[in-house]
Amino acid sequence: MSIMEKLVHILEQFNIKADALPHGNGHINSTFLVDCTPRVILQRINTNVFRRPEEVMENIMAVTSYLREEIEKSGGDPKKETLTFLRTKEGLPYYKDADGDYYRAYYFVEDTISLEQAQTPADFAEAAHGFGRFQRMLANFPADRLYETIEKFHDTANRFAQLEDAIAKDAAGRAASVAEEIAFARAYAKYATAITDAIAEGTVPLRVTHNDTKLNNVLLDAKTRKGICVIDLDTVMPGSMLYDYGDALRFGASTGAEDETDLGKIHFDLEKFEAFTAAFLEELGDSVTPKERELMPLSALIITLEIGIRFLADHLNGDVYFSIHRENHNLDRCRTQFKLVSEIEQYLPKMAEIVARY
Repeated sequence: MSIMEKLVHILEQFNIKADALPHGNGHINSTFLVDCTPRVILQRINTNVFRRPEEVMENIMAVTSYLREEIEKSGGDPKKETLTFLRTKEGLPYYKDADGDYYRAYYFVEDTISLEQAQTPADFAEAAHGFGRFQRMLANFPADRLYETIEKFHDTANRFAQLEDAIAKDAAGRAASVAEEIAFARAYAKYATAITDAIAEGTVPLRVTHNDTKLNNVLLDAKTRKGICVIDLDTVMPGSMLYDYGDALRFGASTGAEDETDLGKIHFDLEKFEAFTAAFLEELGDSVTPKERELMPLSALIITLEIGIRFLADHLNGDVYFSIHRENHNLDRCRTQFKLVSEIEQYLPKMAEIVARY
């Protein structure tokens, strides 16, 4: 059976008869756009990453159902403002095929755009409104209902331990060639536990968080450019607002692409930092605790460092987690993150002043 024949068979399980073509550029799942009315996104869930896909989908269905109710209460349009997943002939939100692969389908949100980079501070502010509103609407959702689908996903000290394991094993024989990057990572290990320690102390609360707040995970209205829908919900879990905030900044406040090879193009944009911070805090209001406010600037450094060491570890392991499209792709990604870390560290006092304004 060819891949196209397989996709046709899978779509039939969702009561769809149409063709599908590759869509998007995500690192993890395989995504296809289905040519039907209304259009549909079909995804194969990467079970190497999400080892318990049933739990992933249970989290997603619980959160999107809750969001749909909250959006309806506020007079919004749930068809545009949250994802709507299809069920199979058996009534499940996923289909497991004979090869053990898991697929899910949801309606394509029409008349929207997603941005790989914020073209203006206003665009970035709209992403902040989207992610901030997402957390605000889920403020009363019982977080203990959600599975931790990837254990210690945002636990920077644990990511350092994984890096050290990758260095020791040197599975791809690359450790000697990245000695400079390894030394850089180790020099910043002092920041690793700042957020997890605050969570343990109770000064930073656990919230329902997205955990992958890249700019392109907020859909903007194509006409108004207002942030309307948060997508890519695989990593919705209990977590800290600081990780969502910091991850959005490490991606959106960068002046270059995540895999840019010319590091001279990579800088941390304080104007975009301020635009995002103002909009994010506007959505969350006084629910932000004093310790969360204190750690907001540092969270941008910590999550950028964490993602950088994850790229570095995957490079050392032979590129088994993140999809790559060229030689040393994960190393290029690592280097952009480390360039941002060094700049963010210099800007921390200015960033604290900006947070204090709002």
